[in-house]
Amino acid sequence: MSQTPRIAVILGSTRESRFGDTPAKWILERAQARDDWDVEYLDLQDFDLPLFNEVASNAWAPTEDPKARAWQEKIGQFDGFIFVTAEYNRSIPGALKNALDQAYVEWNRKAFGIVSYGSVGGTRAAEHLRTIGIELQMVSTRAAVHIGGSDFFTVHPLGGDPKPMSEIEGSIGPSADAMLEDLDWWTRATMTARG
Repeated sequence: MSQTPRIAVILGSTRESRFGDTPAKWILERAQARDDWDVEYLDLQDFDLPLFNEVASNAWAPTEDPKARAWQEKIGQFDGFIFVTAEYNRSIPGALKNALDQAYVEWNRKAFGIVSYGSVGGTRAAEHLRTIGIELQMVSTRAAVHIGGSDFFTVHPLGGDPKPMSEIEGSIGPSADAMLEDLDWWTRATMTARG
């Protein structure tokens, strides 16, 4: 295949005090280290999306809001995604759910991987994200990165003296490698099928 996959790393939290930029930049560097992808970082803070208020999904009716249309155009440029998500009250942040809801056809038949974090590794948020992805006609990788337990408290300010992500590389690096390989396979498979 001659077309280089375009992958977006999407940071799913917009809180000013968020931790998400730390693991997002870590997985971004790992993804950019591949020489067979074009990778871009998308921070939801940069898009100023309104709360979803359309007549229907853009699968059924044109989107009216110009900021939502700009988001759809941006998402439509990519072949695969890596979502970086916190776990808020056993699910994904509202900002990420809203961003997912603002598009539909642009997500269809594309692959995604997950980097989640929280005291139990963001596993419940990741599971919710996978079911949302299914409804958006996406393909999730089996492998994911879950930053939890002592690893989470090693790199998060709640642990008292946060260390760099390199401190937990031994624990989460193999999961990241597996997720990136899965994402490459599924992204190329869906690109071929869409073509």
